[in-house]
Amino acid sequence: MTHTTTDTDAGAGTTGTPATTGTSATTGTAATTATTPAGTQNGPSAAPVARIALVGDRSPHVTSHTRIPLLLDALAARDGLVLDAYWIPTADAGAEAASGALARFDAIWLLPGSPYASEAGALAAVGVAREEGIPFLGTCGGFQHALLEYARAACGLPAVAHAENDPGAEDLLITPLACSLVGHEGVVRVEPGSLAESVLGAERTTERYHCNYGPEPRHLPALTAHGLRLSGHDEDGQPRIAELPGHPFFLATLFQPELHGDGSRPHPIVKALAAAAVAHAAATPTA
Repeated sequence: MTHTTTDTDAGAGTTGTPATTGTSATTGTAATTATTPAGTQNGPSAAPVARIALVGDRSPHVTSHTRIPLLLDALAARDGLVLDAYWIPTADAGAEAASGALARFDAIWLLPGSPYASEAGALAAVGVAREEGIPFLGTCGGFQHALLEYARAACGLPAVAHAENDPGAEDLLITPLACSLVGHEGVVRVEPGSLAESVLGAERTTERYHCNYGPEPRHLPALTAHGLRLSGHDEDGQPRIAELPGHPFFLATLFQPELHGDGSRPHPIVKALAAAAVAHAAATPTA
C-alpha cells in the first residue's frame, strides 16, 4: 500500500498524514495496513479528511494514474474535499480485503490499467465496497471488473470470465469491443432519475475512453434482473455506466472521467465520489 502525498506533507517523511493541496505529488512510504481513522481539517465545522483506496497497478504510462495527484489537489483547493489517498496494487488488494483493512476506507476507486496483475484482488476490492456500503467508483477496467464481480457474486454466474484475463473461457461476460475505444470520445445518454444523472446534472454527456473491452450483451438481462442498473448508454445503445440502487454510492463507467479537461477541474463523477467519501468519513465514528 502506497500513500499519495503532496508537497506540503511529503517533507515530513510520515505515513498516513492527510493529502493536502500543493503543486505536485510524490509517493510516501509504504503502509502495511489502513487502520488510522480519518482526521479532520482545521476549524470546528471543517469537513473531515476522507481516506480513499486507489486500487490499481500504478504506472507512469497510464494517463489516468498520472492525473490523480492533480485531481486530489483540485478537489481540496476548489471544493474543500480533502482525500487521504493510498495506492493499493491489485496483488495486495485481496489480502487487504481479507484483513478488513479495505473496509476501513471511506471510498474505493478501482482505476484503469487492466489487465490487472491480480483479477482476484480487483474483484475483492469491488466486493468489499458493494457489501460494506463503501462509496465506490470503477473506471474503464474498473467498470468491467465491477460487472464481473456482480455477475459472479450476485447473479449466480460463477463461471463468467473476462476475455482479457481468460480468452479461452467458455462463458465470457467481458469481451473485445467490435470497435476499439482507445482514444475515442463519444456521447453517453443517461437515464432520468439515476444516480448518474444526479451527479452529471444532465441526460447527455460527452466522454473520453481508452479501452478495448466491454460487456457481452447476452448477459446484461441477468445483471439488471438482479438489481444492477445500466444507467448510461452510448448512441448505439451499449452500456457505458452502471450503478447499484440502494447503495450509498456505487458507480462504474467504461469511460475515464480522469481524462476530463486538464485535471484542474475534476469531472463531476470524481467530485461526487470525493463528496461521498467525505460524507462517509463524517458518519463513521472515530476511535
